[in-house]
Amino acid sequence: MRVALASNWWSLVIRGVAGILFGILTFLMPGITLAAWVFLFAAYALVDGVMSIVGAVRAAKSHERWGSLLLAGLAGIAAALITIAWPAITALALVYVIAAWAMVTGVLQTVAAVRLRKYIEGEWLLALGGIASVIFGILLVIAPLAGALVITLWFGAYALVFGVLLVVLGFRLRSWGRTLPSEPSIPLPAH
Repeated sequence: MRVALASNWWSLVIRGVAGILFGILTFLMPGITLAAWVFLFAAYALVDGVMSIVGAVRAAKSHERWGSLLLAGLAGIAAALITIAWPAITALALVYVIAAWAMVTGVLQTVAAVRLRKYIEGEWLLALGGIASVIFGILLVIAPLAGALVITLWFGAYALVFGVLLVVLGFRLRSWGRTLPSEPSIPLPAH
């Protein structure tokens, strides 16, 4: 049986590359204004959410577990829509939206990793990414007024680390998917 994530390894790589690019951008332009940061976050959350939903649809078609991917995708899209709908949102409210998004998606990714441990090697990378998301969310809740620049750099670091983890996991899944037989290993009886 092919695991849906193995055949959709590319969606993890795309999400990871988006995270890496977002992380690099925040470090190259640390003085970014809050309005620009708001829209960069919305774009990242939207891409992440759409890619998660694409993975959920493909998993559902393969009769694999898809619920946590769908919820993570919806959380990402909801965070993006809330952010776009209120671009003049205060820094404090934005911090809480981002914290909630990071904690929800982190828990869902950790749950997905636990479920995948029976099927793939390297599931710990997804779990580590989920734990990083939860820690990032907790840090934002603990220090919401740390300032837009500090929070931007925290989010950039988080996106960079999480992006690298997703790219590595995606390529591991690609390699693992290539080792799976495409034909049944049990010969079928002749008619």
